[in-house]
Amino acid sequence: MQETIALVDDDRNILTSVSMALEAEGFKVRTYTDGSEALRGITANPVDLAILDIKMPRMDGMELLGRLRQASNLPVIFLTSKDDEVDEVLGLRMGADDYITKPFSQRLLVERIRSLLRRERAAKTGEEEGAEQPLVRGDLMLDPVRHLCTWSGKAVNLTVTEFLILKALSQRPGHVKNRDQLMDAAYGEHIYVDDRTIDSHIKRLRKKFKAVDDSFSHIETLYGVGYRYRDT
Repeated sequence: MQETIALVDDDRNILTSVSMALEAEGFKVRTYTDGSEALRGITANPVDLAILDIKMPRMDGMELLGRLRQASNLPVIFLTSKDDEVDEVLGLRMGADDYITKPFSQRLLVERIRSLLRRERAAKTGEEEGAEQPLVRGDLMLDPVRHLCTWSGKAVNLTVTEFLILKALSQRPGHVKNRDQLMDAAYGEHIYVDDRTIDSHIKRLRKKFKAVDDSFSHIETLYGVGYRYRDT
């Protein structure tokens, strides 16, 4: 089945060049020039993944992401300029799955899109995970087939990237995972993201668990080394 991508940017040159590149890769692309138009379009006709520019008129990418996250875990990639480091981190904390900095390689963008869509399919069907059994660690339950996470029976709504990072940590409680290992688990070996991206995902994971249990402290930081999951 042909997968559909929403591309949202007020730069028509980017809309044209990127949509042509994605269509050449077999994707169906719907383009929007501002967040308000995109929100109406995506709500009326859902897509498989969205690529959002951060700075747009009427409704920027941050607000659009917030609106989308109220009803969906749609995979989202942010497009950001080199000077928007604060926006990158804030966007990831809000629920974006990834970001790519302008100017960017279209090949790299395609690789990140394929990676996110592949993980989304695996999370929904369990096909690439070999229909794994749910992972239980004390109060934590992760079900890769249904992309379901619960803590003490309460649902914790995770993006695909967050789910895979948490799964990598909780599979071996007490064992430290460095950032490179978490990058490989969440993004694959051939896609590079910097350390700040992993750190932002960890912060969002902690925030989501603390929302259901204020005493949650099972994801530990070992400064200069990495992270580990504490089972007890």
